[in-house]
Amino acid sequence: MQTKNNGIVLQVADGTLMNAYITAPDGDKTYPGIILLQEAFGITSHIRSVADRIACEGYVVIAPELFHRTAPGIEFDQNNLPVVMEHVTAMKLEQQQDDLRACYTWLEKQDNVNKHKIGSIGYCMGGRVSFIANYTLPLSACVSYYGSGIQNMSDKVKDLHAPHLFFWGGLDQHILPEHVAAVEANMKQGGKPYVNVVFSYANHAFNNDQRANYNADASREAWAMSMAFFKNKL
Repeated sequence: MQTKNNGIVLQVADGTLMNAYITAPDGDKTYPGIILLQEAFGITSHIRSVADRIACEGYVVIAPELFHRTAPGIEFDQNNLPVVMEHVTAMKLEQQQDDLRACYTWLEKQDNVNKHKIGSIGYCMGGRVSFIANYTLPLSACVSYYGSGIQNMSDKVKDLHAPHLFFWGGLDQHILPEHVAAVEANMKQGGKPYVNVVFSYANHAFNNDQRANYNADASREAWAMSMAFFKNKL
């Protein structure tokens, strides 16, 4: 399936302007919508390629620039995490929710989007934001790849709207087995539908083919599960 893509600028509720990468199937039908949440390095060529791949599967995708308040338009070196941490820590929950609502509203207004079938997917920092999207927006399916800090959001589980698919790397030295266990326990206790997948042979950021931790097997297998999950739920 061919796609068409371009960039747009969204007005966010706090008055800021947010760039977003847009890609969609090149057809006249209506499609489910997906909010794609970036890693900490910006809307990189890797994130754009992920967006295009999802669009090829039959989804309208919007990937917002989450650092638009502190580093608009910047793509950071993906091997230099300390540089981006000041931008990560500067992000406020209310601002992230405003950004998510702006994306959701944009999708709702598109003629080629099924307004009742919108989901989210995110990686690393974006994996956490995808969880935030699940309790902020009336989504139908959400996916988080190695989202840090989700284990600390037990009070938000009761507000989740959609089934959630979690991916983790068993070799991850940042997100530890006890963190993954806490996320699963929180979901069980909250009675929310979820799928929890740990790749014992993969590290953090195993999906990013531009980073050293890339694991081709885990990436392909997680992709297949993500697309099956979206197909079933959306």
